[in-house]
Amino acid sequence: MSLLALNPIAFDLGGLQIHWYGVIIALGALVGVLMAMREAKRKHMDPDNILDLVLWGVPIALVGARLYYVIFELPFYLANPGEIIKIWHGGIAIYGGLIAAFIVLLVLCRKRKISPWLMLDIAAPSVLLGQIVGRWGNFMNQEAFGAKTTLSFLQSLHIPHFIVEQMYINGAYRQPTFLYESVGNLIGLVLILVLRNRKHLLKRGEVFLSYLIWYPAVRFFVEGMRTDSLYILPGVRVSQVLSLVLFVVAITLFIYRRKKQNEPWYNEL
Repeated sequence: MSLLALNPIAFDLGGLQIHWYGVIIALGALVGVLMAMREAKRKHMDPDNILDLVLWGVPIALVGARLYYVIFELPFYLANPGEIIKIWHGGIAIYGGLIAAFIVLLVLCRKRKISPWLMLDIAAPSVLLGQIVGRWGNFMNQEAFGAKTTLSFLQSLHIPHFIVEQMYINGAYRQPTFLYESVGNLIGLVLILVLRNRKHLLKRGEVFLSYLIWYPAVRFFVEGMRTDSLYILPGVRVSQVLSLVLFVVAITLFIYRRKKQNEPWYNEL
């Protein structure tokens, strides 16, 4: 670790250490919720539905994210069962969290008689925002990095010096894959918000499908650069396989629903 590396501890409350990772994740979640509630009002939906989704979805998504990671590292956790609950030691998979949150959303929509497509359209940009901000939590923890690189390469990217120094990990400079994913998702968020606000351009469900096209595409390429991937088979990264599947499914649904646009459920945003 570089002597100039940032301290992952934000502050200490009488022996209780608050990590920057948690602070950053909480901030991203708060901004995302506020953005979703504002969009819910614009779509004439009760914003309380967003709060209920968060109250149920966040803890269940956390469990899903942990289970996803544990499943693909099962030999280790079978040998060390006490480590399963120790999420502070690392091991949270975002795809697991997204799958769990998606199930919660479908259940909530069924109970409240809300269109799942509408709820997904409202939630998707906020989720993407959370992913953008969340990667900076990984940055503070010096995790989710890529292969070894050189100081001159990092300087050639014209990124701030504090990022360069934070990428000095285990005696070598590393590819800032957290930054690549965060910036890639930021570009996607801007594009989705611009397209969402264009009248008569996107139909209901297509904001979500746009997210489901963009994020897996970014993740597929960034995942190939990371050194901490989960593998389903030797040389086959779980997140790349899932990203490819989601990308293909999203494009297929997008095209299929456009062809069926005269059906009653195919409403404009």
